[in-house]
Amino acid sequence: MPLYESTLITRQDLSRQDITKLTDGLTSIIEQGGGKVVKNEYWGIRGLAYRIRKNRKGHYAMLAIDAPPAAITEMERNMHINEDIIRTLTVRVEAIEEGPSAMMQQARGRDDYASEGAADVEVAAPVEAAADEPTE
Repeated sequence: MPLYESTLITRQDLSRQDITKLTDGLTSIIEQGGGKVVKNEYWGIRGLAYRIRKNRKGHYAMLAIDAPPAAITEMERNMHINEDIIRTLTVRVEAIEEGPSAMMQQARGRDDYASEGAADVEVAAPVEAAADEPTE
């Protein structure tokens, strides 16, 4: 079966449980169509480049799917009907990445940096003007 990656953005006022319920519903549509969801990632709430339906932020989620085209068509139809989903993108891929996606690695890197705290960060001292140089 062909492999797909489907990314969706939902409204910012939804809770994490609502997003989980939404992705579980999409997973059940894929399974009813004879496919399976290989990977389900929640990327968190992120700012949008421009306003979409009066939203400035949105919850991002990505599904890696191994399913026939008919199941993907049905999933996309349901995503376009759902008012909580403000943007979708589904692409066909040659292979699904093993491990976390680049977005998850980027988020994990930010979390690791934040958890180290400010004590590990070196701050350069301000450079003072040399006393022997004339100032005008």
